[in-house]
Amino acid sequence: MPYLFTSESVSEGHPDKVADQISDALIDNFLAYDPSSKVACETLVTTGQVVLAGEVKSKAYLDVQDIARDVIKKIGYTKSEYMFEANSCGIFFCHT
Repeated sequence: MPYLFTSESVSEGHPDKVADQISDALIDNFLAYDPSSKVACETLVTTGQVVLAGEVKSKAYLDVQDIARDVIKKIGYTKSEYMFEANSCGIFFCHT
């Protein structure tokens, strides 16, 4: 039986890739400071805004906004004309 195989590919600066990199960095940092951390993290990215949501159980306290901003800087969003810039984007952290 014939089938159709499709796949999606997005560029490095695509919001999905940015969100994945932020989520990965948060998990990596929590585990680095508390190896028994439990982190379920979702990151949403849109023009000028990042939403970090999920469940975090950890003995470590991290400045998640700083971690997210560092990732955004490393990706290259450092100019306001991009309409998404590491130093000025809003970052909302909602967790349980």
